[in-house]
Amino acid sequence: MAGIDPMELFALWMFTHDQADDLMMQSVARGEAVSGEGMSGGPDAFTDGFMAMVSEEKERLMAEIAAGPLAGPEPEDEKYTELTFAVGELRGRMDQMQATLDAIAVKLGAGGK
Repeated sequence: MAGIDPMELFALWMFTHDQADDLMMQSVARGEAVSGEGMSGGPDAFTDGFMAMVSEEKERLMAEIAAGPLAGPEPEDEKYTELTFAVGELRGRMDQMQATLDAIAVKLGAGGK
């Protein structure tokens, strides 16, 4: 089986992404142009109208983000503190498991192969 060329893979992904963006922007433009027309605007009227509404919501979210930092949990929030502690414990246990697995691999002679 031939190996995948990462450069070609990313180029194809970028091309597909660009094509999807272009089609989406065209749909948004059509939806904005016929707002209020309802389902009488052709076979893509619903999709175009929906994409126009999504675009408006995206603009609202971008304005909200630009207005200032997003509200997050307060550091003194008890649930936030509990969650932070639990994540720290999990990270410690995962590090311990990784060290154990590495030691087993070395003992079995599988280390570094």
